[in-house]
Formats: sequence, C-alpha cells, structure tokens
Amino acid sequence: MNDKNIQINNIAIIGLGLLGGSIAKTIKKNNAQIKISAFDKNEILDIAFKDKTIDAKLMNIEEAINYNLIILCLPTDLSLKAFKKLIPLIKEDTIITDVCGIKGVFEIEWEKSYKYGVYIGGHPMTGKEKGGYQNSDSLLFENAVYIISEKAKGNIKEDDFLQFVKLLGARAIYLDPFLHDDVVANVSHLPQLLSVALLSSVASKKKDVNYLDFAAGGFKDLTRIASSDYNIWKSILELNKNEITESIITFQTYLNEIKNILKKEDYDSLKFLFEDAKTKRESINDNRKGFIHPLFDLYIFINDEPGALYKITKILSVNKINIKDIELQKIRENIDGTFRLSFSSQKELIEAKKLLKKAGFTINN
Repeated sequence: MNDKNIQINNIAIIGLGLLGGSIAKTIKKNNAQIKISAFDKNEILDIAFKDKTIDAKLMNIEEAINYNLIILCLPTDLSLKAFKKLIPLIKEDTIITDVCGIKGVFEIEWEKSYKYGVYIGGHPMTGKEKGGYQNSDSLLFENAVYIISEKAKGNIKEDDFLQFVKLLGARAIYLDPFLHDDVVANVSHLPQLLSVALLSSVASKKKDVNYLDFAAGGFKDLTRIASSDYNIWKSILELNKNEITESIITFQTYLNEIKNILKKEDYDSLKFLFEDAKTKRESINDNRKGFIHPLFDLYIFINDEPGALYKITKILSVNKINIKDIELQKIRENIDGTFRLSFSSQKELIEAKKLLKKAGFTINN
C-alpha cells in the first residue's frame, strides 16, 4: 500500500519493541517515503538503523516534538511518564498517540493539562507472546482491530490518523476510552491471569507424575499466553486493577455456578451453559459493528484432503483477489470442513464466489 493522500510525512516512535518495531517496519514496507525516527536503547537503534527500519535516531524523547506524529510504544507506565513530559511541548499540528492497553489514564492526563496539538488514544489489538524489536513483524497489524478513542471523532486530525491506521493494514473501531478499559479487562487482562492461574494450578498437583506431561492441544491453547512477559503486563495490571478485579469477581460467580451444578448433578443446566457458550463463541467473528472498513465473508466447503486450501488460494491469487482473513470453522478428521474467507469489498466477494463455484467448490452464501 502506498497511500498518497496521507498527510503524515514523518513519525517519531518512542520505544522500538514489538509494537513500535512492527509499526516502523510496516510503514517502511507500505510507504517508504515517510521518514521514521525512534528513541530507544542505543543498541536497538543501531540495529533498526542498519536494517533501514528507521531513518534517524532520537537522542531524547523531547526531539519527538518536531514530527507530525508521535507514537508512544513503551510499557504503559513509561509511556504515561513520557506522555506527561511531552504534553506541554508538542506543537499545534502534531498528533500524539499511544498503543497502550489502558486508555482512561491518558485521557485524564490530557484533559487536565495545558497543551497544544492533538491526542488520539489508540490500542491495536494484536501482539505476540514474545516482545522486543527482534520479534517485530511488518505483518503484525494486518487486518487487526485498532481501537481509537471516541474522543477523536470530529477532530481536525482524525482523517490523518485513520490513514495511518489504514497504512498499517489494520481496521479501526471507535470506543469510549473508559469503556475500553473495562472491555479489555474482561477480554484481555482476565484471560492472561486465568492462563497463569490454570498453569499454576495444574503444575501444583503433588503426585507421582507430572500432570503437564499429559497436556494436549486444548490445554496448550488455553495457556498459550502464560508465556507473556510480566514486565509488559506489570503496569497494565497496576493501572487497570479495579476493572480487572471486577472481571475476576464476575468470572468467579460463573465458576461457582458450575461447581454447584456439578454438586447437584444438574446436567441439564450444564448442557444449557455449554450450548449457550457455543452460540456466543460462534458469534464472535460475525460481530463486526463499528468497523470503519468491514469485511465481506464467503463460506466455502472443502474436502479434508491435502492441497484443498492451496487450490482455493491459487485460484484467487491468479485473479489478483486478496484474502484479508481466513478461518477454519469446523473440521473433524476425514470429514469435510468449512472455511470462512473474508474480503475487503463486495466486488471481490462476488468475483471470488463466481471463480470458486466455476472451479467446483460448494459455496454456502
């Protein structure tokens, strides 16, 4: 992507870790004309400069005020500290943003300060278990949800920021910053703690065998994020502790309910919970209200055989149709499965449907 309409010509990134490094790599890949400078440890800056991921090194964060867009990509507490330092210094046409998992504290700090410029809170919903510049990736934001503070609506720099999000390949959605903190407490912070708790619980079993030796796919899926770096999570847990505590209380209520159901042997109620959970889980991918650029889905049946997916992607690739997202929805060994393919436009969806039907595939919509 090389968007000529973008008004952001130079960017300062404070922190070249996983997110900061990935932002720099993605921008350089999609629009090399945008100049990128960064602040971090000298050894990291040296590597990024040698990689041509950045064009210049910042010797201190104050130098960032000379750029169109300042992106704070440090751990949350350090980003907040840098934010407080930069607020009174930024210029009228400068956008300052952050990628932190907490939004309310930044809004509060901005509102109570004397300032110029524009603050637009952002939170890309993407990442990896392992952080650091060495794990940064130019595809990290591809089709990821990028939450933007509702307070940015109508802002004079709103369109510029949306172009930046588009340049990353992400999909923007607006959310109240304080509601955001409650949402992520439940869908991100709570799962992280549950993953840690589950692994600790199973590992604590004092028997003659190591229970973890028998952990299979389901357990590994549930505990995957237990490998996350605590240094990244520390300030998030501190700054969002009230919302996280409430989410734990709610979860404990449901866990106690399941415990009581088992004690009473009320398996009809348990069946209802399973079926209700299944319905809610399957609705996640369909719940896309609020996206500025929604995706268009096509459901296709395929045989459980080698090369089936390759045939689909080859047909679309030859015809220059890009798949923005793909998900295997249902499959059992030796049983046909269903793939959800997502496209950027209705036009691409219609063309893909026509081509795949012609090739003999069964389409569900």
